[in-house]
Amino acid sequence: MTTVRGYFHPKTATGTSSLIPSPPWRYSGDLLTVEYRTDPARVRELLPEPLELADEDPGAVALIWADWQSCSASGAELLDPVLSQYKEAFAVVRCTYRGQTYSRCVYIWVDKDFAIARGLHQGYPKKLGSIHQTRPHPYGPAPRIEAGARFGATLAAADRRLAQAVVTLREPSATNGFVNGHPMAHHRWLPSVEKGKGLALDELIETGAAAFEAGQPWVGDADLELFEAPTEELARLEIHEPIAAYYRQVGVVWDGGRLLESGTSGAE
Repeated sequence: MTTVRGYFHPKTATGTSSLIPSPPWRYSGDLLTVEYRTDPARVRELLPEPLELADEDPGAVALIWADWQSCSASGAELLDPVLSQYKEAFAVVRCTYRGQTYSRCVYIWVDKDFAIARGLHQGYPKKLGSIHQTRPHPYGPAPRIEAGARFGATLAAADRRLAQAVVTLREPSATNGFVNGHPMAHHRWLPSVEKGKGLALDELIETGAAAFEAGQPWVGDADLELFEAPTEELARLEIHEPIAAYYRQVGVVWDGGRLLESGTSGAE
């Protein structure tokens, strides 16, 4: 009997070619977060049953840019940076499930295949994109982490720009915002290979950080623009009112989640 190994495709005799290693997955990142309010009806249309709008501030959205270094438990990928470095931009809203408030990623773009594979496992709706953000540095022209520092961020996909922002830091903050501050409620979906059979995998799951550490968050203001594109719908979460913008450096460990329920989303 032939045994194939690997946490994810492709599975081989050795497992070396697997696109991602088994968890835990460890992350170090610089995050730019822009929070604003949109029409709650536009949030509601992205929440399949049994999820409902958040009771408080239901139209709140966080658009987040992240510059990551990630690795498996061994940390070996950090010494082969093409396997550890990637960037992403993602939109987060809030929802409720059985009386508890959750965060939910409704759109997300990344620039590496291994990040897409991890997202499929975690229930993130990841797509390929082009993501860039200003990096801080203590020397030269790059901004320091201080009052008045300015950071730019851009997001594009399929050759179209989807979003751009300029964040100006104002002062240290007690928080890094509130929209992305809860456990995540995500769906894991996989259509059946048989026509007309619906979903072979239909799970509502809860995930979050197994461990978390972070530096001092800074709050500021943002000039944010969203753009229409033929294959993207981020601009439907149109900007009605700015809330605030934030910068923070974080360290996160992800090591699985838990099943909330299965087979009830009504997704097609």
